[in-house]
Amino acid sequence: MEFEPNFYDLLLIDVNMPLLDGFQIAQNLLRRDLNVRVCFMTSGEINVDAAREVHPLKSIGCFIKKPITAEELIKRIRTELE
Repeated sequence: MEFEPNFYDLLLIDVNMPLLDGFQIAQNLLRRDLNVRVCFMTSGEINVDAAREVHPLKSIGCFIKKPITAEELIKRIRTELE
């Protein structure tokens, strides 16, 4: 996996991915760059409070429910980057 620390401001990571889930990937990437923020995307239901308790990642910015329009996604990203 190529990842350049101190390059990205925000990562959009799908919760359901093959091999590792999105939380595991985020943990791996956050070991390499503590300053990057993470927004998780999912088409399924997720209990945000439980996810934050199980995965106490300080960089979790938001959870985005799919499907989402391009306009809504841009708005969410802008909000997270403010």
